[in-house]
Amino acid sequence: MPEISRFFGIIIAMFYNDHPPPHFHVRYGGQRAVVGIADLVVLAGRLSPRVRGLVTEWAAMHQDELHDNWERARSMQGLIRIAPLD
Repeated sequence: MPEISRFFGIIIAMFYNDHPPPHFHVRYGGQRAVVGIADLVVLAGRLSPRVRGLVTEWAAMHQDELHDNWERARSMQGLIRIAPLD
């Protein structure tokens, strides 16, 4: 699963040719979640409120880039790194 961003120990990744709806995967310690790109809702898994807040803030700033990477992953193209949350 290619990593597309990392900040504060949070890892954001996408699978190639993954199933709809467009989403990304989040890992932080033992926490795991799948987050929808369109509405930034946790589709599966669980994140602590602090981590969910950081991920939502980051994703809201990078939704266009996340959509672009989703399309690249669906067509088996290389993914572009996205700037971390500062």
